[in-house]
Amino acid sequence: MTIRDEQAHEAASMYYLQGQTMETIARHLQISRSSVSRLLAHAREVGLVRISVSASPGLKGTLAGQIADLFGVQVSVVPVHDVHTEVNRLHNVALVAAEHLVDMLFPGVTLGIAWGNTTAEVTRAMPHVSFPGSTVVQLNGAATATESGMPYAEAIIARAAKAIGGRIVNFPVPAFFDYADTKEALWRERSVQSVLNTIDSADVALFGVGSMSARLPSHVYSGGFLDPNEIAAAQNDGVVGDVCTVLIREDGSTNMHLNERASGPCPSTLKKIPRRLCVVSGASKALPLLGALRAGVATDLVLDDGAAHELLDLVHTRMSSRRSFI
Repeated sequence: MTIRDEQAHEAASMYYLQGQTMETIARHLQISRSSVSRLLAHAREVGLVRISVSASPGLKGTLAGQIADLFGVQVSVVPVHDVHTEVNRLHNVALVAAEHLVDMLFPGVTLGIAWGNTTAEVTRAMPHVSFPGSTVVQLNGAATATESGMPYAEAIIARAAKAIGGRIVNFPVPAFFDYADTKEALWRERSVQSVLNTIDSADVALFGVGSMSARLPSHVYSGGFLDPNEIAAAQNDGVVGDVCTVLIREDGSTNMHLNERASGPCPSTLKKIPRRLCVVSGASKALPLLGALRAGVATDLVLDDGAAHELLDLVHTRMSSRRSFI
């Protein structure tokens, strides 16, 4: 430990365990109050201190309780003020999600992560907690026709691996292949099979949902992974978003030709992973989230209150429409 770590540990012990005020700690360490605040922040950043909030008990009538009852998932709803921007909203959700994620991990764990704006923010917020023998594997390819995509995806995987002290398994293939038979052939290669086997043995998965209409554009649709004609055709086919770059409709179905070219795990593969944390920020992602929940890909869900309200409104609207139609 560095001298700063030692000071941070002492300050954190006095503040969190002994209930001392920052003024008392400042006098004891002979530093300013603002320096104490920075030491406490450092203690959290390097994993000397972890602050955990239990998942919502899911009482009937609460947002979390209603969603849990409807979809059979563990739910944490993050309250976010309406004045926050979409970026700030995502950051607040990611802070909570990062703590939940670390609570799922254990020594020897294999953690699968699908790249995206949401998981990028969650990995930035992960506290440093070592899990010996752990592995972090990339769940979906990231290359496009014009670039490898690896720096973006690799940064996400590397941050998570650094936080938990794990080894990295990258997936250097396209996000979407040009031809389904090319994917089929490559999937027979031993190097690719090694990655797929690691994904199959994953204990925990972290992913968000991509939306074609989110206020904060999903990287799948803004990063050149699909051309405009492909996106238009997918929308005409009822696609509302994606999970791990596998396109999904509102009803949770994924049976479409474009998904035969997708490198990410399909819902049936994803559901073999015991714990699957889905993180969603923003009401504009409620529709693809509904599709993801209907597909059963999540066991745990962290979302903001705006997305939670919009999700429940969607469910109730669809139910009312069916009744009126009948």
